[in-house]
Amino acid sequence: MRTRVYIDGYNLYYGCLKGTAFKWLDLLALFERHVLPSVTVSGQDQTLTSRLEPQAIKFFTAPILEQAAKASDSLRCQERYHAALSKHQPGRIDIIKGYYSLTQARPKAIDPVDPKKWPRDCTVEVPVWKLEEKQSDVNLALHAFKDALIEGIEHVVIVTNDTDIAPALEMIRAHTRAIVGLVVPTRDHQRPPNRDLTRHAHWVRSHITPSELQAAQLPRVIPAARNPVLKPDSWYARPDLLAQALALACIEKGSRSKAFQWLETPNPHWSGSKPIELLESDAGEQVIAFMQDWDSRKPTPSL
Repeated sequence: MRTRVYIDGYNLYYGCLKGTAFKWLDLLALFERHVLPSVTVSGQDQTLTSRLEPQAIKFFTAPILEQAAKASDSLRCQERYHAALSKHQPGRIDIIKGYYSLTQARPKAIDPVDPKKWPRDCTVEVPVWKLEEKQSDVNLALHAFKDALIEGIEHVVIVTNDTDIAPALEMIRAHTRAIVGLVVPTRDHQRPPNRDLTRHAHWVRSHITPSELQAAQLPRVIPAARNPVLKPDSWYARPDLLAQALALACIEKGSRSKAFQWLETPNPHWSGSKPIELLESDAGEQVIAFMQDWDSRKPTPSL
């Protein structure tokens, strides 16, 4: 079946990726190797045979506003990730961008004495910044409906838990012959599937496992004709340990690239494990201790 995946980037990030070491996610690998092969349709004891289109995934997102970003490197990291997705397998992922709106608002504050009081009866207003993502939901709905109706996509896979997409799923079911799949972007059932969405889907994947996210990571370096795209240091599980390891390895190896080469090579000292893998956990403390000990044993050059 001609298949295309439509991903709500905001939902995917906050449902599966925020606060994890899985942000450098290979979207194509996740769905091609893990999610789609597991799909079955209710009432049928068989797996769907999906054929991802050359333009396999449409990823709907919005550039982070620097003035509202939670980290100083958030915007640069997002730009780097989008570049990695585009360059890793050119033409297979289409990034469709909306935008963020940042405005000042004065919503009504909940009455602390009577929390059930209606908003219209509350008198205190609180000045706040209101940050909203614009166009992404509309873009996703329109693209999915158009592709099913006009381009003949037979299998529409929607990745969101946002009820705003429900009318689009209903129209696809009513006006096309496409199979509609729903993937709820959450880890291990942390958010229940939205009922308005599930009633319009032929099948539902209620979660994505951490092991699937871990197995579908982009290479650290994405080659490019001019500038290769590198995974941001802050996107590792323990960026604090990585920074220490790189500083020590650069002293020994002479450059950042050679330091990474050593960190990514299986090491007999740790039974063939790669130091960079150990740095993703508390076992990374052992790597730092080993490197510090090694550095202390080097002879001091005489004057």
